[in-house]
This record gives sequence, C-alpha cells and structure tokens, in this order.
Amino acid sequence: MKAAFLDFATFGAKTLDLTPLYMRLPELQIFDDTPSSLTASRIQNLEYVLTNKVKLTKKALQGAKNLCFIGLTATGTDNVNIATAKSLGIRVCNIRAYCTRSVVEHIFGVLINLSHNLNLHNKAVKKGEWQKSNNFCMLEYPIDELSNMTMGIIGYGELGKNVANMAKHFGMKVIIAKRKGRNKIARKEHVTLRNLLKNSDVISLHCPLTDETSNLIGVDELKLMKSNAILINTARGGLVDSYALVDALSNKTIKAAAIDVLPQEPPIEGNPLLDYSDNNLIVTPHIAWGTKEARQNAINELAENIGAFQNGKIKNKVV
Repeated sequence: MKAAFLDFATFGAKTLDLTPLYMRLPELQIFDDTPSSLTASRIQNLEYVLTNKVKLTKKALQGAKNLCFIGLTATGTDNVNIATAKSLGIRVCNIRAYCTRSVVEHIFGVLINLSHNLNLHNKAVKKGEWQKSNNFCMLEYPIDELSNMTMGIIGYGELGKNVANMAKHFGMKVIIAKRKGRNKIARKEHVTLRNLLKNSDVISLHCPLTDETSNLIGVDELKLMKSNAILINTARGGLVDSYALVDALSNKTIKAAAIDVLPQEPPIEGNPLLDYSDNNLIVTPHIAWGTKEARQNAINELAENIGAFQNGKIKNKVV
C-alpha cells in the first residue's frame, strides 16, 4: 500500500510515536512539507494520502488514479476538494476532539495572563522596580478575578462547550451566541450576538470560517463591546478584522485581545496585529492546539481512521 504523509513538519514530529501509522501503512513515506508545485506528482501513484494543510485540488486528485483514502490530521476539510473526492470514490476522514484540552488550557492561560497583567508585573521586576519598592508587594497594575466576569462564547461545538465548562469552574457566568436561523432560544444562556457582545467581559471564538462569519468581529462589533472586554480567537483568523482590532486596542475601545490565528498563515505578507506593540495584545503562532499530548492524539486517531477504512468500517467519514 503506497502511502505518504505530505507535511509532517506541521506536527513537530520529533517527539511523537509513529508506530500506530506504520502498523497500518508499512510503506508510509514521510515528507516534512510538500509545495503546491509538487503535490500532483507526489500523490499520483499513492493509495493513501495523509496531510494536515496541503491543498488537494481537483486537478491533483483527478491525476491520482490509485488514491482511495485521504486522512486529515485536522477537523477542517477546506484544503481538500471534497466534491471531486466524492465523485472519484475517495474516502476522506478527519479527526475530532483531539486537541480540546490543549485549546482550553491555552485560552485560560492567556486570559489569566491578561486579567492579572502577568507580563507587566514580570517586566516591572526585571526592571528592578520591585527591588526599590517600600512594600513587600507591588500593586501597580490591575488584577481582575475571573469569578467576577461573564464569558461569551461564539460557536458552541466541542471546543465551545468545554471552554464553557471550564469557565464555570472558575465561577464565571457563561452566555452563548444564538445561531442564526434558529427562532427559539434553547436555554436562557443563549442570547443574540449583539447582546453577547454588549454583556461579555471575555469573548471566545469557536465558530468555523464561512461567508457569513468572515470578519464576524469588525468595527461595529468591537464598538458594542465593553471597554474592559477581552477578545480571544483560537478558531480562524478570518473571523476578526485585524485592522479594526488594532484600532480598538489602540483607542482602548476594548481592554485586550489574545490572537492565535491570522487570516494568512504563516503571515508572509504581514498583518497589522504583528506591528502592534502595546501590552494589551498577545499574538501566538497558531499553537493553541499543539500540546505534545494533542499531537499524539491526532496521530493515534488518524491511525484508527485508516484501520477502520481497511476493515470496511466507517469512522470520522467526511465523504
């Protein structure tokens, strides 16, 4: 069975156990990355293609006459031409819920950092300000308790639900954005997006990027938020208008933001958030999902998807 993993470098592979994959695909080839110019030729004789972010276009898939299985090491499927795969009878499987704990920990890590001003306190110590203090402690920067905050969640799937549960453990009130097209509010926690923006101290994004959600958080939405609001995006970069967010942070329209995703990744053409230098913004390079445990979970679940396919069973089938 000819098989290849096209972009294994996206997994920081040195620390991972690949035994589960080799047990199912003994001839598996590992490529650190596959540029678009090589994708078609690299997959043309394969039966199994494993990938994280490599784009599998209609043309590339049509040229892969032996291809029967595409295994994605992500939940999203936007890098695969699903219609073509379906028409060619190629099974496409994704992985689900593999990085929930990692993302939840990241969200509350950045939230505590920002609400307790840990970076500013650390900088003060390094500058020698504590050493010159007349008191045993320094309370120069605000420290806000999570238990006094309302967490607003936009996107109530696997991740949104687990973030909500953790927020409740911290004593936070939780409200959830009502999905468009639903006339009835399922629970009292479900509110309109407008009400969520107006009443949340923390807003965490967990919805997919679609035509409807592109720039979901823009100038008008940021103006609706509280002046002490913290925005956290670990979902998709295109959900937030980067220029509008820079203005909101600069003008103190909102208190702070933690951004783990950008519209272009890597941001080779730049982004206004990368040029913003004040202390009320944390930008991380799409790492919320990336604990060692989460990455190993992804490998294990990918292997289980392959095993199910080989045994005539269905697991995590997209098409």
